[in-house]
Amino acid sequence: MKTNVFITTNFSNEAKKLLKKYKSLKSELEILELQLKDNPTLGSSIGNNSFKIRLAVKSKGQGKRGGVRIITHLVVIFVKHEKINELYLLSIYDKSQTETISKKDILNIIKQIDE
Repeated sequence: MKTNVFITTNFSNEAKKLLKKYKSLKSELEILELQLKDNPTLGSSIGNNSFKIRLAVKSKGQGKRGGVRIITHLVVIFVKHEKINELYLLSIYDKSQTETISKKDILNIIKQIDE
């Protein structure tokens, strides 16, 4: 089964700010992308085929608990009897700055994917 990882505009905008702040984040996101290709349901399910991943940031020095959160959304499609996973990176935020992201915000980002 093949998994394609897509970055939404929202994720890209949020990540730019964090990448400037935390130098190790780029390599940690690259490792995460490889992990997601093997296991697209990585993280805790938050409903609607969406998942919350806790990611430690070495340059932040606080482990997973105080690291960043990444929200993903999985879409499964079938092409010529082959199952293909399309995984969208919806949002990334610093846990110390943002406690959580609302379901309404997540659903709005998912709607933008369909447009």
